Amino acid sequence: MGYRLHHYNHFLPISRTSFSNPFPPLFSFPFINRVWCGSQSGKNQAQMEQIVVNGSELSQVVVDDSNLLQKKISAIRLAGPAKLQVIADFDATLTKYWVDGCRGQSSHNVLQQEDPEYNDKRQKLYEYYHPLEFDPAIPLDEKTKLMEEWWGKTHALLIEGGVTYNGIQNSVAKATVAFRDGVTELFELLEEKGVPVLIFSAGLADIIEEVLKQKFHRSFKNVRIVSNRMVFDENGRLHSFKGKTIHVLNKNEHALDMAVPVHDRCDDMNGLGDEKSALKKRTNVLLLGDHIGDLGMSDGLDYETRISVGFLNDRVENSLESYRKAFDILYLNDASMHGVVKLASHLCSTESN
Repeated sequence: MGYRLHHYNHFLPISRTSFSNPFPPLFSFPFINRVWCGSQSGKNQAQMEQIVVNGSELSQVVVDDSNLLQKKISAIRLAGPAKLQVIADFDATLTKYWVDGCRGQSSHNVLQQEDPEYNDKRQKLYEYYHPLEFDPAIPLDEKTKLMEEWWGKTHALLIEGGVTYNGIQNSVAKATVAFRDGVTELFELLEEKGVPVLIFSAGLADIIEEVLKQKFHRSFKNVRIVSNRMVFDENGRLHSFKGKTIHVLNKNEHALDMAVPVHDRCDDMNGLGDEKSALKKRTNVLLLGDHIGDLGMSDGLDYETRISVGFLNDRVENSLESYRKAFDILYLNDASMHGVVKLASHLCSTESN
């Protein structure tokens, strides 16, 4: 398929002050604010640009097949928000890749144990296993075993080294973690429309909950977390993890039994009281991720239409081709969430608008 470069600064305002990443991308484009698309008519192309492009920042958007994307958007709008659910990765998807000039911490790295020796041990595990996660030469079944091994050893160190809930609160307060601009607006919009948000993470549910609490200072009744949950003893110390380990290669709707509401009470909201059955009926999906493996988060759901949005935050030159083919919409270089807010608003509007 051929591609056309669309440079549309003529109708999109640009604010240089909103570009917060102090490090230039390893691969920069000669133009800013642009979208690559397959063949598309002028009218449909203009509509597509208005929907998926955020013109308030210096970012790039890549759409591989805009005709297919337009069909998906129309199908989801026609079905209405009652049929829609949002599935999102947490680290480097909802959160920024760069924070104040530093690499943002993952929910695993946020946690600092009382004995720093255990932090060093977990870091050494990361340095060994992380390259294996992205090694294309390792077969999937072997890589899955390696990820289970990595997570098992890491969780064992957390238990052995001692973790308390007070320690979690203190770790998050000191952490280098920030949400992408626009995430609050996205959650507020989806809460207003009664659209559930499932945050799938191979990290730690307790850390993610605390980050949400400290950063937002409010709860969202439609947000659920599917991640590794800690179990504390009567003294408030970690002694085990609940259920099956969720790692980068198995975080999907099969793990929905571990989804826990972020708010204190699980109030019924537009049929979400019986969560699993209600979610199964929501057969349209807006999926957000920063890794091609995140596309598997919708496994286990018999969906009708899925729009996948990817965030390629770093080393763009190395991964652009594979990410472009994998995701319906791709935002580059640690972009904000504003484009997704516009897309979600459009998906939740009536077809006649």
